Amino acid sequence: MTRLAHTWRAMGSEQRAAAIAALSLLVTMFFPWYGLQSLKSGGIYSHKINAFGDVSFVEAAIFLVAAGVLAMVIARSEGREFHLPGGDGTIVAIAGGWAALLIFYRVFDRPAGHGYPVGIEWGFFLAFVAAGALTYSGWRMRSGERPEPPLRRPREPRRASAAEADVTAPVSPARARGAAPVPARERERFPPAPPEQLSFEDPPTRKQ
Repeated sequence: MTRLAHTWRAMGSEQRAAAIAALSLLVTMFFPWYGLQSLKSGGIYSHKINAFGDVSFVEAAIFLVAAGVLAMVIARSEGREFHLPGGDGTIVAIAGGWAALLIFYRVFDRPAGHGYPVGIEWGFFLAFVAAGALTYSGWRMRSGERPEPPLRRPREPRRASAAEADVTAPVSPARARGAAPVPARERERFPPAPPEQLSFEDPPTRKQ
């Protein structure tokens, strides 16, 4: 109960409306949906069944839609991050519209009456209203939420060109002070030339 209370407090107003609509849709499936008649003991016997009394793909899809929306809203309120195309509001609105369409289709595809008419009970209409409320809640969520940014791959660092590398190269202290470069002809040779060079034609001098 503490976790549910914390989750409920963490929800926004639109999320709470969507959760209530989804939960109401689940609850209405236990209410009478159809009224069946049959011949028993020489008389006509009438009884009512809920949505699970004659389960088809319609009832299964409605149950999954309501449970899925409820689980999504609870997960969002708990801080779980996942991406949905179009955002949460779009998904909730589509889910509610799909549930309403399935319920409306069930008006023309009722359970088999075995020769007796099959009526529509009050729980069926409540389920249709809950599906419409779920659609409206999704529309409210969509109008109040921001679009999610597209997923982008991390950009690789750009390699500096030769000109940029020359600009960013370290500058020597002499160059930084504005000293003019020394011409190549005025530079000292290394190693320095001897002061006097003897030729092979000159006789060696003797020390006195």
